[in-house]
Amino acid sequence: MPSIIRMENIVKRFPSVLANDHVNLEVEEGEIHCLLGENGAGKSTLMNILYGLYSHDSGKILIRDREVRFRGPADAIANGIGMVHQDFMLIPVFTVVENLILGAEPVKGFSLDLEKAREEIANLSEKYKLDVEPTAYIENISVGMQQRVEILKLLYRGAEIMIFDEPTSILTPQEVDELYKIMNFLRENGKTIIFITHKLKEVMEISDRVTVLRDGRVIDTIDTSSTNPHELARMMVGREVLFRVEKPSVRIGKRVLKIENLHARNQRGLPALNGVSLDVAEGEVVGIAGIDGNGQTELVEVLSGLRKIDRGKISLYDRDITNFTPKELIDMGIAHIPEDRRLRGLILDFHLYENLILGFQDNKPFRRGVILDLKRVKEWSSELVEDFDIRPRDIDVNAGSLSGGNQQKVVIAREFSRNIKLLVASQPSRGLDVGATEFVHNQIMRVKAEGKAVLLVSLELSEVMNLSDRILVIYEGKIQAEFDPKKTTESEIGLVMAGGHV
Repeated sequence: MPSIIRMENIVKRFPSVLANDHVNLEVEEGEIHCLLGENGAGKSTLMNILYGLYSHDSGKILIRDREVRFRGPADAIANGIGMVHQDFMLIPVFTVVENLILGAEPVKGFSLDLEKAREEIANLSEKYKLDVEPTAYIENISVGMQQRVEILKLLYRGAEIMIFDEPTSILTPQEVDELYKIMNFLRENGKTIIFITHKLKEVMEISDRVTVLRDGRVIDTIDTSSTNPHELARMMVGREVLFRVEKPSVRIGKRVLKIENLHARNQRGLPALNGVSLDVAEGEVVGIAGIDGNGQTELVEVLSGLRKIDRGKISLYDRDITNFTPKELIDMGIAHIPEDRRLRGLILDFHLYENLILGFQDNKPFRRGVILDLKRVKEWSSELVEDFDIRPRDIDVNAGSLSGGNQQKVVIAREFSRNIKLLVASQPSRGLDVGATEFVHNQIMRVKAEGKAVLLVSLELSEVMNLSDRILVIYEGKIQAEFDPKKTTESEIGLVMAGGHV
């Protein structure tokens, strides 16, 4: 196939990092091309250059053999390039059609022609099998459906080259399958897709070719059919990667967490937890498996003090901690990795060192009287940045400027540094590459080996299976079953997750 995109010797520097180091990328027309690499490898930066969000320092970009240089996304869109970002660019209180026409409003005389827009969007939705309702409000539709709206936005603007930045990081397994179907259908209809990811399974399932980046450089571009996950992992991180964590042999100790008949509501005031009871002991990892939206979010929010309960009881070492505040729970030794790092885990406009100190700011040795000892704070933060491989190494950058995976590392570094009695880990590997995921899993096993209790909540069933000593399946706000991961299969657990019975 002829190439539709050529990026030649692209260099992009930021004040503290060389993000793209003479990168060469060639994408063929009508293919799904994966950009694979660790967090901070330069994948998103390269695509932000192609989309016109960044300007490159040197090198050149050719679209169908014609050299271009974009001054902004409008230039890229005019050249048939669109991008679905990791964090959706949608206005929740607007309808689908209102979001789609922003910046490209159809007019009839002196007024908006919304009827024409609705008709065109409905036709596009039907043609590409997206099944989006044009009059629905964004705040009332699922995350997977919001992503379809982002795809429709590209189609509405005539995109022929479609860039997807980590598109599955916030999707359920079912939504991921639906996205694959949509992407394959788009390819069949002549679209060219660039798929940014760090997930090896996704590369093998969806791509025609894959380009691997490491430390801002291209390692290789190969046909997906000619490689395997182990080879790709080795190219990504420069070493062999183990795909299964080794569980330490630990004696199960005293009961740390006990939850009794817990009832709580969601943010809409509807019942979300309907009599949940469970316990976690010292040296034990208890995994919560379930399809998103079955009460996991509310359970974690209750345990971290972010949501009050209607009735029930929560105990930590037999002390009643029901409806304690987040600060009280932190001081009692409960560490919390939230499922949404941007909303619950970070203050994006704060510096890295300020985010790493959250929850520690009142403690010695970081406080001198009523002020922080910034020298001590920065020394400690620099150590965490090194230990947890957070990129860039600059603790003075704002958290919002980091890639999604490196933002997750900031949260993990901070929470793993607490004096932990109970670790509540919700989607701990979300947005992390294979090497970083291996590191986080080993850290969870370290916490277990130290005799701490871990409650793991994850939509990744393989993660729950690999790390847990016991697995509890939650469905419609209730614990439906308990499994021993050594004596069950993903299929059996998946059946119960969907409301069935083994």
